Amino acid sequence: MMKIKSLLKYVHLWSVIASKLLSIYLDIILKLQFRKLIRLYDCDLCFTPMIMADSYVRSAQARAHEFQSDTDDRPLIVQFGANNSSDFINASNLIIPYCDGIDLNCGCPQRWALNDGYGAQLLKNPEIIKDCVRQFRNRFPSNKTISVKLRLLVDNRKSVDLCQQIEATGISFITVHGRTAIQKNQPIDQECIKLINESVGVPVILNGDVKNLSDAISMHEYTGCKGIMSARGILHNPGLFAGHKITPISAVINWLNIYHTNFLWFHHHLVFMCDRLLSKNAKNTFNQLRTASDVISFLESQFHIPNVLSSNRKLGKELSGISGTYYQNVVKQKNVSSQSEDFMESSFNLFE
Repeated sequence: MMKIKSLLKYVHLWSVIASKLLSIYLDIILKLQFRKLIRLYDCDLCFTPMIMADSYVRSAQARAHEFQSDTDDRPLIVQFGANNSSDFINASNLIIPYCDGIDLNCGCPQRWALNDGYGAQLLKNPEIIKDCVRQFRNRFPSNKTISVKLRLLVDNRKSVDLCQQIEATGISFITVHGRTAIQKNQPIDQECIKLINESVGVPVILNGDVKNLSDAISMHEYTGCKGIMSARGILHNPGLFAGHKITPISAVINWLNIYHTNFLWFHHHLVFMCDRLLSKNAKNTFNQLRTASDVISFLESQFHIPNVLSSNRKLGKELSGISGTYYQNVVKQKNVSSQSEDFMESSFNLFE
């Protein structure tokens, strides 16, 4: 099965990739460092976490915290949460030189997002979605993609109609999570995604229930979607798209040798990655470790890992250093607010 290795290539080749599978990771938690890791294991395209467009426009501190990248972090889609086109376009204007495309999140089902008109609430306000897409397409170069990630509506026909309306505004592609906003762990509706894919001319990306490469292949073949996105599955197994059934030890080694800036993120990703590599007792011990030095020493003894990047042994709970190339107006000094441990714990619990 052939794979697309460049976003710019696939932007121009959508019409000829009907039999090809694009592997995509929805980067929800750690941003740059985890993107670096999964790009080593056949992931073709990465998305950032959802960044709140209004905060991104107003605050240089928020910009410094929310977006990190470097010259190897491509192709890259930046995903914004917005409830109006003004915030969406202003935020896109700031970040567009440093990415390959912008995505509007129309799928987040969390209560705060719905209450404030973000995420899946936009499905009830399609005019906002269409306005965002039209304005983006009118303002930015054609080699920059504009996409939306959405959930299904209760009525499959209405889901198809919404996607057709969005297609008419000049969208580059659509990502469909195969559940409604109120569904949690039910199997995704592949039949509806297949219907959407057959009813629009732009590429459709499938998201949901991708736990291994076999899942990705079978969903691709059944629905005809041009790409498969994984979030929870690839958090537990960064080697998913490379065909590994569980996290390969090489991924743990690579993770320990990527430059990190925060212990909480560093450790929590390892908790996911090592879930099926450690015994129950070993996991209980590992999950309770509270210093980077202890985490690394534990893994060195478990997996006989040599020559770990020395700076990672000194990680603290506050963000430190500048990792990657930032966008405009970033002051290169330690001015980034740290996230509390409670917030990080609750974020990762979303995927457990």
